[in-house]
Amino acid sequence: MRSRFGVVVVAAGKSERFINGTLASPSALQKKPFVPLAGRAIWVHSAEKFTSRDDVVQFLLVVSPEDRKLLARAFADEIARYHVELVDGGAERFLSVANALASLSAEVDYVAVHDAARPCVTDEEISAVFAKAVETKAAILATRASSSFKRSRREGGLEVIDAAISRANLWEAATPQVFERKIIERAYRERGASAAPTDDAELVTALGVSVALVEGSRTNVKITRPEDLSLAEFLLERATQKKSKEK
Repeated sequence: MRSRFGVVVVAAGKSERFINGTLASPSALQKKPFVPLAGRAIWVHSAEKFTSRDDVVQFLLVVSPEDRKLLARAFADEIARYHVELVDGGAERFLSVANALASLSAEVDYVAVHDAARPCVTDEEISAVFAKAVETKAAILATRASSSFKRSRREGGLEVIDAAISRANLWEAATPQVFERKIIERAYRERGASAAPTDDAELVTALGVSVALVEGSRTNVKITRPEDLSLAEFLLERATQKKSKEK
């Protein structure tokens, strides 16, 4: 039987680094996931890639409750075209994911959580991490560390090097992060009131479940600041050109 995936795209953040504190009360359409990129809002690029797959049966876009009405109007066409379900986000990312898990359809077998700010993930990367999750029950896209890492300490008001950290077994986590439904639901159910994980793999690992690493590309960039838009647009255009040549 074919595995069926529900996709959770998290877009409920405040985009503080992207907006850079220049706007006291930014409009929802000025927040990172909803600004234009290569002719479409950033989140729409992910919607296109996931909802075009036969194994994706549900697509949940998690947004701030205060932005929901405006976004529903602004993206009415895209919401209808890609069969998007809007979900109210929480104060923290993991609370947003928890709300989405509560909205999953009964037919979903596996859950893929993806950052709205990663529009350049490729079809091949999605297929690879989906397949590995079906094989192992839990898998994430990640890239091997390539820089030199230093741990710091405070000294006389300065941050100075305390020690070097070997990069031999270091990876930078990315998304999608994909889990068997019952595993991620259990991870959130048992997380404890004090848990504030940085990503979903952290909660799943806390259960004692091994999470497989699927090596992805550094082109799966996360847009954080406005200057990242130029790079993302270049990568999307290059991917489109590559597909055109392959046809």
